[in-house]
Amino acid sequence: MQDGEVIIERRGTAGVIRLNRPRALNSLTLPMIRAITEALHAFAGDAEVVSVVVTGEGERGFCAGGDIRALHESARAGDGLAASFWREEFRLNHMIASYPKPYVALMDGITMGGGVGLSSHGRHRIVTERTRLAMPETGIGYVPDVGATWLLPRAPGEAGTWLGLTGLDIGAADAIHARLADLQIASSRLGEAIDALSALPRASSSGDVDVVLQALSEPQGESRLRQNAAVIDRAFRFDSVEEILAGLAGEEGEFAAETRRVLLTRSPTSLKLALLLLRAGRRSASLAECLGRELGACLQMLDNPDFFEGIRAAVIDKDRNPKWSPASVEAVEAARIEHFLKPAEPPLSL
Repeated sequence: MQDGEVIIERRGTAGVIRLNRPRALNSLTLPMIRAITEALHAFAGDAEVVSVVVTGEGERGFCAGGDIRALHESARAGDGLAASFWREEFRLNHMIASYPKPYVALMDGITMGGGVGLSSHGRHRIVTERTRLAMPETGIGYVPDVGATWLLPRAPGEAGTWLGLTGLDIGAADAIHARLADLQIASSRLGEAIDALSALPRASSSGDVDVVLQALSEPQGESRLRQNAAVIDRAFRFDSVEEILAGLAGEEGEFAAETRRVLLTRSPTSLKLALLLLRAGRRSASLAECLGRELGACLQMLDNPDFFEGIRAAVIDKDRNPKWSPASVEAVEAARIEHFLKPAEPPLSL
């Protein structure tokens, strides 16, 4: 397939999948999810293909996540498209995590939400000097999904909790520190990386892919998350948002103050639910378990006023001034959060 929202080609021994919505920062639609899934199945069964490379067209981003405007419209219409999108996206995330061939994600530029799901579950995760990675869902009245509640709790200390609650974006060094990426390669050398992968002999292994990527890698800079790890670990060790906010208030320095200011702009309901899901993810035995729990929460989001308000403020009216309901974490009732834990029906099939 050489046109449309996904471009699929076999280049030498590399299967290449290129997201092709650059003006929308390669945000994902349901047809894109289906095209990627079909391509991965085909490449897995192709004896000529040694590795699969996933990249994004355009200069600005790998993938900005799901097309939240389309999800908002589907939720308003009640047409079932949002539920179908999440089910098929989560199945794709699980497929990537267990893919039988080396899966190489080139996370150049904006890599957020669903873009993290397309990349960080893979075997070879490449960031560049242009990478801006985030799970920004609490800022739109939603919660981290695409298996993030499996990935984030496995970051060092409480770095994943900081990422999941604040929704702030991070660069290459922080992504590697948080175990969401493996290597940094200059954006100007990504074409060279694809060429080298496409030239690997058919008998090559994942180790040979590693050698190619390591040869092109460069040292990453200082990680802000690593530098502030002590503050993050102290403040985010608690199991309630109220205690986290109090912990941040008791810390000195601009990093803690900025973090607290950001949290107070996020959906209180999303913060409480996200923290609960992250803690459940830490105790979970598998990605599949986390994806199933996330799907249940996502489906309940279709009745959550903050989901509609957050997307309105971010991408429809673009006033960046959401009015959350309730407006404070103290006002969020425990029964409301429990409602989001209702299992998906039918359960997620993986």
